[in-house]
Amino acid sequence: MKGFIGNLLKVDLSTKEISDEPINEDIAKNFLGGTGYACRYLYEIIDKDTDPLSPGNVLMFMPGLLCGSNALTSGRFAVCAKSPLTGIWGEAICGGFFGPELKKAGYDGIIIRGTSDNPVYLEITENGAEIKDASSLWGKGINETSKILKEQSGSDLTRVACIGQAGENLVRFATVASEEKAAGRTGMGAVMGSKKLKAITVRAKKRAYEPADPDGFKAAAENIRENVSASFASQMMGILGTAGAVDKYNSEGELPIKYWTLGTWDEAFNISGATASEKIFKRNYPCFACSIGCAKKAEVIEGEYKTDGEVEAPEYETIVGFGSLILNDNLESIVRANVLCNDYGIDTISGSSTIAFIYYLFNNGKIKTEDIDGLEPVWGDVKPALELIKKISLREGIGDVMAEGSDAVGKKFNIPQDEIATVYGMEVPYHDLRRCFGMAIGYGVATPRGPCHCSCDVFLILLGLPFEELGIELIDWYSDGEDMAIVSAIAQNYRALNNSLILCGFCNPPPSMTSELIQGALGIECDVEKLKLLAERIYMMKRMFNLKMGISPADDRLPQILLKPLNEGGSAGKTPNFQKLKEAYYKYRTFNLETGKPSPEKLKELGLDTL
Repeated sequence: MKGFIGNLLKVDLSTKEISDEPINEDIAKNFLGGTGYACRYLYEIIDKDTDPLSPGNVLMFMPGLLCGSNALTSGRFAVCAKSPLTGIWGEAICGGFFGPELKKAGYDGIIIRGTSDNPVYLEITENGAEIKDASSLWGKGINETSKILKEQSGSDLTRVACIGQAGENLVRFATVASEEKAAGRTGMGAVMGSKKLKAITVRAKKRAYEPADPDGFKAAAENIRENVSASFASQMMGILGTAGAVDKYNSEGELPIKYWTLGTWDEAFNISGATASEKIFKRNYPCFACSIGCAKKAEVIEGEYKTDGEVEAPEYETIVGFGSLILNDNLESIVRANVLCNDYGIDTISGSSTIAFIYYLFNNGKIKTEDIDGLEPVWGDVKPALELIKKISLREGIGDVMAEGSDAVGKKFNIPQDEIATVYGMEVPYHDLRRCFGMAIGYGVATPRGPCHCSCDVFLILLGLPFEELGIELIDWYSDGEDMAIVSAIAQNYRALNNSLILCGFCNPPPSMTSELIQGALGIECDVEKLKLLAERIYMMKRMFNLKMGISPADDRLPQILLKPLNEGGSAGKTPNFQKLKEAYYKYRTFNLETGKPSPEKLKELGLDTL
């Protein structure tokens, strides 16, 4: 098929066998690349009894259909497997340059089975792949590992995806990192660590992207670039990055504060994008084929948190997790926290939320300093948080329990589930659903991967993204009726499509332009109606995977700590009726209220009735 290379690299770490597997054209046609292809493929292999950290779990690295082309923000890749944190579908998306390099090497993805007896890494070139010993790399951080492997390859342009000590120690929210970017959520780094796979390196010669209709594809890509580059949101993202939202969210009640218990915080400006731009940002650090440039390089030039030159700047979620969530307004210390997480390889959302939960328990008298290795995590003091990053990554002391996630901490200290900001065992991200009721669906009806602000970003879409062609209307942010349920479902569908192409969630042209891009890549008829069908099929495939893992309607829930109305701030006194939203959502999706399964008619409409 045009648009694809045609090969998947298949690696069995138990037997050390390496082979090429032709791409399944039926899966590619119906689910595209990225997470859609991976989910349909893994559905046949993984079941409810598969231990995510066993040799039976299969790990896939999947660039999107458009990866390696000149389409805006198309350089991303997905890492997919059964999640060790949630026990359901696991996916994490990463930017940078690894994905395009893999395509240049002649592969549409990598399928990794089994477990090695000793630490290894996988070296890929245009001449094939080889499993090599990584014993000398085991125990090293991500930065040092990447540096050594680049030096050994003889080229600084070798792209490296690897794990740090957190992945080696099977921290259930460990990341896979590449070029200072991270596939952050659902613990894919722990899966990689369980297989004793320290890293994958890729270096290849230039291979041109081959769409079915080169002229049509080029025109569609240029139209999208012009459209997105002209938007105010893209321009602001290029200046302030994702941190630019801190002030806005604080004023509106969307910023999580003091472990979800405060509605506004006077010190938020000290960690905002405006302050970061003035004090620490040095330059943009865009991913492959990106003109938006939300990612930044930062430098702290003096003081106790001085950096060793330029480092990856913290994104919005990291700033919240190590900032407002623990009442820390020291921006430079958040840079340090980000550097530590990125080097050890832990998800800054799950990591910071688990740490903030410790602060919450300590300051509410539910745990004592002797319970947590002598630490005193009082609100506003960041130093215990920095120490806990290390303890989690190395599983030292209380860090051994924290490495299992917030739910494990709650179980240890007999804390009710309603006081823990998790769903399906995963920590919720940092957009307060009491400000945008659609996020109750994004967090509480946990498909595809558990609570997620990327898979159902209603908070962003209702700012006015050009999605009228999908049937999305700009409704009241505080609606908990059928209209919000429908907008949330459509958003989930479209983001499932995004993660198969893969396009960044900040690249938001009209869907008709995306349809033209798909049509140019594959040479198939693709209007907006076809695009909507593809999108819903990919979303529903992930629902089917999760049903196979054993989920039920009872698992689609929200803890009370997220629902209790706040007394101050932009969303004071407001909270959604989650049960009402859930029932409206189930009705629109045709989910059975007893089983959570979609109707047979819906599955037939989507071509999933044989599953």
